[in-house]
Amino acid sequence: MSQPILVTGSAGGRQGATGRSIASSLLKQGVPVRAFVRKLDDRSETLRAEGADIFIGDLLNPASVQEAMNGVHRAYFTYPVDDGLMDAATIFAAMARAAKLEMVVNNSQFQDTPEDAFFRDLVNAPSHRNLQHRLTDLVFDWADVGALHIQAPPYFENVRALVSRSVTEKDMVLLPWGNGDATFPLASGEDVARVAATLLTSPELPTQKVYPIVNETPTVQEIVALLSKVIGRPLKYVPITDEQWAEGAKERINAHAFDHLSHLWSYFRTREHRAKPTDTILKVTGREPKSLEDFFRENLRFFNPAP
Repeated sequence: MSQPILVTGSAGGRQGATGRSIASSLLKQGVPVRAFVRKLDDRSETLRAEGADIFIGDLLNPASVQEAMNGVHRAYFTYPVDDGLMDAATIFAAMARAAKLEMVVNNSQFQDTPEDAFFRDLVNAPSHRNLQHRLTDLVFDWADVGALHIQAPPYFENVRALVSRSVTEKDMVLLPWGNGDATFPLASGEDVARVAATLLTSPELPTQKVYPIVNETPTVQEIVALLSKVIGRPLKYVPITDEQWAEGAKERINAHAFDHLSHLWSYFRTREHRAKPTDTILKVTGREPKSLEDFFRENLRFFNPAP
């Protein structure tokens, strides 16, 4: 593949970092990567050292996105959990259409909705952020840019971020996730990136357009018991109120992410059906999905007190 693949979110973040994983995976395969980053820093310099073409840009600036797509046929779109998703996605779709891209892999969200009920259930989206993802899926489809949508629930990395501090300091899991019986569909950010990288390098354009990814659907108590087993210490799940969670969470995350998560927890606590794991990862990549237990074992340092 001679044309570079444009990868947004290449610098990576603290949770999931799919763009960073995709960029590294493609570079290891010898695939040219144009890494879209907001600024030069240690992360971008590491990417440059790996062989990436670093592009400093702004997804909310049409001219910037247009320039980034020069000579590109395929791209990966992701946007942080912050304000601006609809604007960024619309700009990206419009510029991709103008540049005649043949494929845009879109990092979307878990929808938990039968395909034939999509439009009816727009009004029942779990959060405003989730509604935005459903609408951006439509924008990319209408742009006719070969959009492929990866729809995943919260990542294993999100669970790690939510519980690592209380586990390390108090041997407790403090979350507003109900009495412990509610199920929470989860996905591995690493697997999401692996699916995206496989699609981006596919010799033929895939005919399937939507790729739902759910690795596991444990209850809260099952998550706590599994983590306790892995770290070798008894843990206690302590359900807290939404207000108690809000008091601490507002200091750590932006208002957009706070609103999204608050509504998401309520949705998962109260929905009556249980989502099912999907076979997307195995079918697309030929590899078994990562288990939550394996993820916890790989991330022990986040759950153990400093020596």
